[in-house]
Amino acid sequence: MKTAVVAIGGNAILHAGEEATLENQMRNLRETCAHLARMIRSGYDMVLTHGNGPQVGDILLQNELARDSIPSMPLDVCVAESQGQLGYMIQLALTEALAKVGVRKVVTCVLTRVVVDPDDPGFEKPTKPVGPYYTEEEVEEAKKARGWEFILDLKRGGYRRVVSSPRPIGIVECGVIRRLVFGGMEQAEVVVAAGGGGIPVIAKDGYFVGVEAVVDKDLAAAVLAISVKEKLFIMLTDVDNVFMDYSSKKPRPIREIRLPELQRLHEQGQFPAGSMGPKVEAASMFLKSGGEKVIITSPGKLDAALLGEAGTQVLP
Repeated sequence: MKTAVVAIGGNAILHAGEEATLENQMRNLRETCAHLARMIRSGYDMVLTHGNGPQVGDILLQNELARDSIPSMPLDVCVAESQGQLGYMIQLALTEALAKVGVRKVVTCVLTRVVVDPDDPGFEKPTKPVGPYYTEEEVEEAKKARGWEFILDLKRGGYRRVVSSPRPIGIVECGVIRRLVFGGMEQAEVVVAAGGGGIPVIAKDGYFVGVEAVVDKDLAAAVLAISVKEKLFIMLTDVDNVFMDYSSKKPRPIREIRLPELQRLHEQGQFPAGSMGPKVEAASMFLKSGGEKVIITSPGKLDAALLGEAGTQVLP
């Protein structure tokens, strides 16, 4: 039985500059899901996770536009909304793609809570921009009324709210996810879980409480893979390989690399925080916890990458 945790980036759902219509998102998802369906047809079962940046941003904007007449929802609830929205869209697109290749599977979306530490340093200094842009007057009002923090985006000339981005430490639903994907020969589910980094929660008095935060989707995907004891972790992004000297005139693709060498390059600053850095951190976390292989590539190279003929293959 072959299994994998597969994380698809936001570009698999919405390309840069595209309007976030249902038609645009479904078109992109159908293209990505065609590759995933071929992987499943070749004998893999999977847990699929995804980004949600533009979608949760739109939900926050809708909150703001309607807050005089409809109560706004906190960020953890908005993340849950986006999980349901995108989970449903992936169900539609992947079920259609599987039918086209003659595979009968039930695409199952699990609303997923990701545990974070209430004492995480990320809570002390919010850094993750979310939601719409605000004027200086709106910022002052929001600071007083809601206690929000903001940063100035000089490129766009507006302010954005910033929230905490604590590191994930566990998956509440990991048991049910593992049972669904490791169900044996008669296993019939493709599982969608931990979308958008998961719904951030903290443990309190024996139960869980949602918090206003955003969890990095790549790190959450790694924790998901570790929690379900997966051995193969695949991150699909908008480039075919991890590159050294990516911003130079001659970027060098990495085909296969051992974890110690990847970490050394990361320490040298080869993988910036705003691009490949989180994926490299997620790969390191997964392999250090018993994972056997990480593949980083684009959806179009997935077939060849599974054969070791494309993408970046990271080994312990």
